[in-house]
Amino acid sequence: MRLHVSHRTEYGFTEPQKRLVQLLRLTPGNHAGQSVVSWSIDVDRDARLKPGRDGYGNETTMLYVDGPIDRIAISVSGEVLTEDRAGMIGATAEPLPPLHFLQPTALTHADAALHAHVAGLKLPTEPLAGAHTLAEAIHDHLILDEPHESGDHRAATIFAERKADAQGAAHLLIAAARSAGYPARYVAGHLYRPYESDAHAAHGWVEMHVDGYGWIGFDPHEGRCPTESYVRVATGLDHAQAAPISGARIGGGDETLSVDVQVGPEPQ
Repeated sequence: MRLHVSHRTEYGFTEPQKRLVQLLRLTPGNHAGQSVVSWSIDVDRDARLKPGRDGYGNETTMLYVDGPIDRIAISVSGEVLTEDRAGMIGATAEPLPPLHFLQPTALTHADAALHAHVAGLKLPTEPLAGAHTLAEAIHDHLILDEPHESGDHRAATIFAERKADAQGAAHLLIAAARSAGYPARYVAGHLYRPYESDAHAAHGWVEMHVDGYGWIGFDPHEGRCPTESYVRVATGLDHAQAAPISGARIGGGDETLSVDVQVGPEPQ
């Protein structure tokens, strides 16, 4: 599938900022099943952009802006060719061994209740069957027709409340997978939903490392493996380490943030 992505992020500040430094994880990479045709990052004011790559192999861009700054907009647009590989991931930059992705984080900590739940599933011993069974069980545990309004994306909270957006559902599956012995990581990207009129947004899902197969994607929120409708951008131990934009500013006051993401077969 040929997908066009348009991603605009705008910050506003109640007081002018002296300096802004941002780490952008907004550029997807090429791998088996995904080819980037074109991609650009534009800033609506004088800025210095420095491309690089982080410890997870994600393509990054450092953004440096000197003040005074009262607002700034970052626009990303590009075209990507995708292929449905039933979630199988190959030919990706892998600077870290799979065992690195067994360690918990504050967002993906599995408490005693989740450990007990995973143990009670009696997963198949065959690794691939076990991974699919676990992903299906986490999807079935969640009540997704009710909104997740708490803003708490920790796995233990999501497990207890049984309500989650895509980010929370991913954290829950990551925690469950690591509890079951599967290395697991968060994937930040985009999802084209042609069956919903108002659902063009950034998305998050999970990749589990399965012995004999490598990394395989699972989307516990949608209840499936990623298809050609997914654009994979960045990975990390959790959402915080794969977030599209993170950084710091020098200056007082508060900030406002608005994000608009459009994904589809036609340029937006």
